[in-house]
Amino acid sequence: MLYSKFANYFKEMQEAIHNNAIEKGFWKNSEKEFDGVKIALMHSELSEALEVMRNGDKRSDKVPQISHLQEELADAVIRIMDFAEARGLNLGAAIVLKHRFNRDRPYMHGGKEF
Repeated sequence: MLYSKFANYFKEMQEAIHNNAIEKGFWKNSEKEFDGVKIALMHSELSEALEVMRNGDKRSDKVPQISHLQEELADAVIRIMDFAEARGLNLGAAIVLKHRFNRDRPYMHGGKEF
């Protein structure tokens, strides 16, 4: 029940985020070669989050109720949700399914360490 509620609400938010991006002019060109630019912008938000961590996390200037790190991570998720909706991907359902798969994986699967 929890998983289906999450997937449904996530899909609603994904649609709302994408509609807002369209209204704000971020989807004037929706050709497939544009996908690389969209993915680069997702990555840039994560790079901004890393810089916040390097420089010390402070309150967001734009949304004072959250930290700057939270703002940058939210921006990354928003860009991902926008892209997923534009490409007809149900990301909420994919998150639920991938989480279920990950629960059954072995401890430290892949053997990668820092």
